[in-house]
Amino acid sequence: MTLAADISRYLDHLTVERGAAANTVSSYRRDLERYRRYLDRRGISALDAVAEEDIREFLVELRRGDADAGFAPLADSSIARTLVATRRFHKFAVDEGIVATDVAHDVRPPRAARRLPKSLPVDEVLAILDAAGADDHPRGLRDRALLEFLYSCGARISEATSLDIDDLDLDDMRAVRLRGKGGKERLVPLGGPAVDALEAYLVRGRPALVSRATPALFLNARGGRLSRQSAWQVLVTAAERAGLDKAVSPHTLRHSFATHLLDGGADVRVVQELLGHASVTTTQVYTLVTVNTMREVYAVAHPRAR
Repeated sequence: MTLAADISRYLDHLTVERGAAANTVSSYRRDLERYRRYLDRRGISALDAVAEEDIREFLVELRRGDADAGFAPLADSSIARTLVATRRFHKFAVDEGIVATDVAHDVRPPRAARRLPKSLPVDEVLAILDAAGADDHPRGLRDRALLEFLYSCGARISEATSLDIDDLDLDDMRAVRLRGKGGKERLVPLGGPAVDALEAYLVRGRPALVSRATPALFLNARGGRLSRQSAWQVLVTAAERAGLDKAVSPHTLRHSFATHLLDGGADVRVVQELLGHASVTTTQVYTLVTVNTMREVYAVAHPRAR
């Protein structure tokens, strides 16, 4: 049988015997047709002529693209998906007795490239902070306090919007208690500009926004707890006012926080503790870092600690 016929038989198997969804079958058809055209260019017209090296070279071609064949390089996720279709097709061929050996069995998808977190230079972060809450309006005070807070302590946006007033200590400790993933709590120092912005918001901004009894720190215009989507928009608006022509998100401030601390000489273990990235295997290391040590390192390394 030809490759095209074998592929057609496999797709029928997916549809009739496996009950695969139409979109799944369509995706497999597209990926396997690309595989068939690749093998055709290599002069391979039958499955029993395919070797493991042919499949590995197929992955290389998917990654670099082929102008002559008319397709661009694929992302790692798309390459992995195409390989899944190819591997399952070869397994089906063995199960059905079309070929004797599964030459795709040991071929694994490429490891996804590790994406480095995107951060902003210090001057761009400061421009965003200066552009936030330019007026003395209650929402302006809130916006400035929110963004100063996010950059000052590297909090996740969900941690910020879930904060209650009682989680802050702006007098003695100048710190905030954050509840991270899995309910794990951590105490993180706050820099001077963040403390000032929070105090201004608590005195002149929040009382004008609150409409009912609520412990929430950051409030929306109706007096309820600020949502993550609204907090995200606060940052986007401030970035636009600052004239930044790049996409930013609350996680951008979190990554900037970590990057600027490391650039300033902070120990990576302290930064991980501040970010709440402790895992099962590294918890014992992080417990050796005391709150006082974190505060000392933070005061020296963070550009807006004082």
